[in-house]
Amino acid sequence: TLTLNEARALYFEVNGFGEDGGYNDDWVSGKFGPVPFAFPNTDARKRAVPLHDLHHVITGYATDGAGEGAIAAWELASGCGRHWAAWFLNLNAMLIGSLLYSRTVWTAFLHGRASRNYYIRGIDDELLATELAVARSELLGTEAQPPATAGDCAAFAGWWSVGLLLAVAQLSLVFGPLAWLASWLFA
Repeated sequence: TLTLNEARALYFEVNGFGEDGGYNDDWVSGKFGPVPFAFPNTDARKRAVPLHDLHHVITGYATDGAGEGAIAAWELASGCGRHWAAWFLNLNAMLIGSLLYSRTVWTAFLHGRASRNYYIRGIDDELLATELAVARSELLGTEAQPPATAGDCAAFAGWWSVGLLLAVAQLSLVFGPLAWLASWLFA
């Protein structure tokens, strides 16, 4: 009988995200294994993350590595609308997640193909007052997961390939200049 607003508040508490989920923080910090990282909390991310968090609450995917890989795959499969930050972050998370938690990510992708999400709808007081069970029924449906189709496999391979290209581009932006500098300094 929890509402989405109440379930989200519990999600914030359980995960140590603070009362507002850190939505207004200037920076996002975390760890990838033992390696700490931080990046700017852009306006585009601030628009996408409240929806992303509701999706965590509705699907039940955790905020650990496997859960983030799964929610990324689920959101990519069900679509991120005009939330470009969600597309970008999810492509990275699904790629990494699929390498570490392949079955979990694949299953979540299949669930996403048969689901809807809130990226097109957006958040308002009416949505936050919706009971969690009703939201789950509306987005996830109640039918059993059908077997994977050739279309599911092609969609996964397509998004995975885009994620790989994005990762290569990101790495080249970081390591390309460093390699140039090293070759110039040590030539």
